[in-house]
Amino acid sequence: MSDGSNSLLSETSPTAATHDQGERGRRVRRVSPPGTRLRTTIADLVHSKSATIGVAIVLFWVFIAIAAPIVSPYSPTEMPGARLESFSREHWLGTDHLGRDVMSRLFWGTRVVLLLAPISVLLGILIGAPLGLTSGYVGGVVDMLIMRGSDIILSFPTLLIYILIITSIGPSALVVVVSVAIGNIPTIARIVRSLVLDERTKDYVNAARLRGERRRYILLREILPNVSGPLIADTTIRVGYAIMAIGSLGFLGLGIPPPTPDWGGMINEGRQWIFVMPWVVLAPAAALSSVVIALNLLADGIREIAQQR
Repeated sequence: MSDGSNSLLSETSPTAATHDQGERGRRVRRVSPPGTRLRTTIADLVHSKSATIGVAIVLFWVFIAIAAPIVSPYSPTEMPGARLESFSREHWLGTDHLGRDVMSRLFWGTRVVLLLAPISVLLGILIGAPLGLTSGYVGGVVDMLIMRGSDIILSFPTLLIYILIITSIGPSALVVVVSVAIGNIPTIARIVRSLVLDERTKDYVNAARLRGERRRYILLREILPNVSGPLIADTTIRVGYAIMAIGSLGFLGLGIPPPTPDWGGMINEGRQWIFVMPWVVLAPAAALSSVVIALNLLADGIREIAQQR
């Protein structure tokens, strides 16, 4: 008997040791430093060509926004030259119809674009994501009410919603942010809901229910981290859409009131001279396009990383 039991122990001990090693490995991963995942994500982004290009372009415009008072040769409202001057040493991108330096207004306008667009998307996420989490997890009447409310808002063209809100209240930075956020809420709620519907039946959610965890804990600590990858990629693209929306509102004269520089407003002001002095329109249009393209490249990189994991 002793020989049999010893042989049984010797046969099972490697499996037990492997199991113990796996448990120790999992414990080590749980206590890994908080910055490890961030460093891994940054390393993955660096290895993605599309993400690297996107980040480089975005960082360039972020630098311009921060350093606008230093790198801009003139104030955005100053009129240092004649009307519609061509390229020169004093005015690298010429002047507009009021004699203002185009490059200075372009640089200062970066602050408006890179501040208002992310804030509006963040506000939409703060409202839309909880609605989507609740709708997808709870279901039933709650799901029906939230989704029908989203359908009502989505039945109107997004641009029409922006115009109705802004013309009713009046154009300002706050109104533009709120308008763009309201336009984002239904789609964000629907995306999060679809992700939650896929996750709520998985084993880790069932295990949390069996442990007696509260609904808030399951939503915020279990489900939300597992849907954050697609949500971050969507957010990146959505910021690009918000930049386009703010630019469109500025082009329609419903954006940031003058004389604050705004890329869409610059395009609107210069369009009647596009055949005489095209750079007045092409400079802000190219800047707007570059940021949107960069954010889409970054989103593609994030999506590739999420798929690899």
